[in-house]
Amino acid sequence: ETMLSRHSLRGLLLALACALCVVFHVPIATATGTAASVERRCPIHTLGAFVHSARSLSLTAPKLRHLDVLPKVFRSNTALAMSATVEPETQQQQQAPVESTKKSKQDRQASAAEVLDVHCMGLSIHHAAVDVREKLAIKQDDWTSAAQELVEFSEGLVEEAAVLSTCNRFELYMSSRDPKAARRAAASWLASRSDLTQGVLRRNLFMLSGEDAGWHLLRVSGGLDSLVVGEGQILSQVSACYQAAISEEGCGGKVLARMLNQAVAAGKRVRSETAISKGAVSISSAAVEFSTDANPRDLGKPLDECEVVIVGAGTMSRLLVTHLKSHGVTRIVLVNRSVGPGSRAAELAAEHEEIEWEFRTMDQMYDTISQADVVYMSTASEDPLVTVDGLTPSLEQREEPLSIVDISVPRNVEKAVDTMPGVFSYNVDHLKAVVARNTAARRREIIEAEELLKGELQDFLGWHQSLGAVPTIARLQERAEFMRQEELTKNSKKLKSLSDKELEAVDRLSRGIVNKLLHGPMSHLRAPQGVDDKRRTLSTLNALFKLDEEDKGKNGKKGGKGKK
Repeated sequence: ETMLSRHSLRGLLLALACALCVVFHVPIATATGTAASVERRCPIHTLGAFVHSARSLSLTAPKLRHLDVLPKVFRSNTALAMSATVEPETQQQQQAPVESTKKSKQDRQASAAEVLDVHCMGLSIHHAAVDVREKLAIKQDDWTSAAQELVEFSEGLVEEAAVLSTCNRFELYMSSRDPKAARRAAASWLASRSDLTQGVLRRNLFMLSGEDAGWHLLRVSGGLDSLVVGEGQILSQVSACYQAAISEEGCGGKVLARMLNQAVAAGKRVRSETAISKGAVSISSAAVEFSTDANPRDLGKPLDECEVVIVGAGTMSRLLVTHLKSHGVTRIVLVNRSVGPGSRAAELAAEHEEIEWEFRTMDQMYDTISQADVVYMSTASEDPLVTVDGLTPSLEQREEPLSIVDISVPRNVEKAVDTMPGVFSYNVDHLKAVVARNTAARRREIIEAEELLKGELQDFLGWHQSLGAVPTIARLQERAEFMRQEELTKNSKKLKSLSDKELEAVDRLSRGIVNKLLHGPMSHLRAPQGVDDKRRTLSTLNALFKLDEEDKGKNGKKGGKGKK
């Protein structure tokens, strides 16, 4: 039989006591901005909690003013109390925020030297089908809030943003310093709000940066990228995008606002200085022309003999009426939410008194469609208004075929309607044949418009590149002022005899000379130039005035004084 020694027994008892202490005893520890303290009957826990609190304050030995370890009455029992007070910050530590501020200022200066790049991401009728476009569509009233969401979602990677969403396109215009990160953030935001996968987005999205993004926006505003070349509605939509960007809640900063403004001005020039908009068709006119071609085949009779129904009384519907009149249509049934005096329906009828009108409300839509030959859908509804389930009962007794042309995005007609017997369902994607004929007839006008837009693009690029000259201009002014003050200091003894008024005159004289010498170089820097020309100008000025060596020169001068 083995006997435990006295020391082994004491060790076991001590280990048991420590274990019980860890399990049952909970110390009370406090830590504030300048002190840490702990109270407990158990000395082991007192020490452990104190160390933990001290670490949370980053208390090191030089910072401790004093450390007290003394007995204290705690819950009617003798306890051990420990407290530590932090030494007030030294002068060097108090100056640390100043150094941090200086560093952040340098960061800001470096950031200013990096010009914001412009980017465009989106999809259009040229790249994506309507079932993809409609999932990203945003109402015009929500463009500003959507831009805000994008900026917030990107956590600052996208610094400026604007949204352009129409029936033919959805586009984001952005400014950032990190193109790849900004595009990734924008793609993630689009996926999160549309429920489209990244794979689907990648197959349909286009991404443009810098000069390509600017050129794309100019072509969009000029009507050259539209489904119908030269159509005028897109210019007003780009203008609305610009107004939303520069509004109080908009996210269009200096760069994006300038690009959008330039695009609006360019679009106006294209329409006033070229023949691109003369005789141009719109989506509405393309829809009417499409029906003119398709009706004899689908319905067996021309458009002017058809019973025509229009659902919606917005801008597109107004254009529809104009073009239907020109094709011989004299009677139209208009379905709208409100049809009474003062409504859009009443205003539309007043504009075209030669048309025989009949008004119906939305609850009569299916009955109205069942009596029509051609139906044009043009509302701002985000959900399909015409569905298979809703249309089937209305067409049970119908033998004649029905043509439905949906020019809305998101679509007003459920996709499955196209599978219904006797129903010919079309959307904006079906209008491309009409558009191709229109585009072919406008080749010459397109070339003229593009030549004009190239000049507008160079103006924007020159201005954009000039932003990179701002830090150079600031360094040039600082360099000149440093040299002026340096020369005045050198000659301070010779100027001692001058009165205050005379010294002020000398100061004004020296400033005037410096400003006149700098006027030429700074005007040249601010002037619009091509990208390559601007780079050469900046490089030349940096070399001539040794702006990159400015700090070295100042440090060298200080060192020279020390040697003397």
